[in-house]
Amino acid sequence: MSRLRATGSEYRRITDAADFGRVAVLMGGSSAEREISLLTGGAVLKALLARGVKAAGFDPAERTLTDLAADGIERVWVALHGPGGEDGTVQGALEWLGLPYTGSGVLGSAVGMDKLRTKQLAQAAGVATPPYLCLGGAADFQRAVDVLGLPLAVKPASQGSSVGMSRVETAAELPSAWRAAASLDPVVIAERWIIGREFTVAILQGTALPVIAIETPRSFYDYQAKYFADDTRYLIPCGLPAAEEAAMQRAALLTFAATGAAGWGRVDFVMGGDGVALLLEINTIPGMTSHSLVPMAAAAAGIDFNELAWRILETSFMRERT
Repeated sequence: MSRLRATGSEYRRITDAADFGRVAVLMGGSSAEREISLLTGGAVLKALLARGVKAAGFDPAERTLTDLAADGIERVWVALHGPGGEDGTVQGALEWLGLPYTGSGVLGSAVGMDKLRTKQLAQAAGVATPPYLCLGGAADFQRAVDVLGLPLAVKPASQGSSVGMSRVETAAELPSAWRAAASLDPVVIAERWIIGREFTVAILQGTALPVIAIETPRSFYDYQAKYFADDTRYLIPCGLPAAEEAAMQRAALLTFAATGAAGWGRVDFVMGGDGVALLLEINTIPGMTSHSLVPMAAAAAGIDFNELAWRILETSFMRERT
C-alpha cells in the first residue's frame, strides 16, 4: 500500500491535463449537505472534462472508497461538504489509500469543520471573533443571555452552510434553537449576534482573492440564501477602503495558517459598527455552484470557473505517493 508525503513545494503549476492522470470527483456523500455537494461536484466535473482532464464522478454514499483503486483513479478532487467529507475522515482514508487529493489535509479539514477549535486557534493567532459560549443544556441558557445579550446565533460546532443555525431573539427561543443544533452535534455554540455587514475572503494557492460583501434581506445568510435565493446581493468590489480590505485578507490568511488549512477555501467575517472584522468560520471545501462565492471571487481576479477547478486540482500535488 502506497502512502502520501507532503512535498517541499506547496503548489505546482500543471499545463498538460495528462499529468493529472485519472481523476475522481468525490461528490454527494451522506451529510446534510449532500444536495449541495452533488451540485458542486457536477459543476467541477463538467469544468475538468472541458479542460481535457480524464475525470469521473464518484459518490461515496453509493460505493466504497476502495473502489477508487479498482477504477484506476490516480488523484481525487474532493467536492464533499459537511461531516464525513469535509472533516478529515475522507482525507484520512485517501491518505491510507495513497491517493493525492485537493485542499486541506486531515488536520486542517478536521479543525476547519470544528467551529469551536477554529475560534480558539484564530484567537490565539490574533484574529478577533464574536464573543461566544458553549451550551451544554438548559443550565447554560440564562448565562448565555446574561453574558452575550440578545440576539444570539446558536449553531452546531460541526456543520457547514448554516445547517442547524438559528437566530435567537428572545430567551424563550433558546431551548428550541439548542435542540435543533444539538440534534446535529453535541457541541453547541451560542455567539453574540453582531449587527453589521458580512464579508467573505476566498483563498486559492496561498493568495487571498478579492473580498466579497454579502447582503441578504433574510434575517441572516442562511442555507437558502447561500444556494438558492435570487435576492442575495454580492458586491465586488466590496466597498471597503483598500487598507481595510487588505487587513481582512491578511486575517483570512492568518486564520488559514493557524488552523492548518491549505490549498483553497473561504473565510467568513462580520464587521460591526466599530469597523472591526470578526471571524465567523472557515470553509475548507466551499460550494462551487452558480450561487457560490469562491467562483465569484475568482472571476473578479480574472480566473474563470474551468481554470478555477483546474487550479484547485493542482493543489493535490501538495501530496505525492511514496
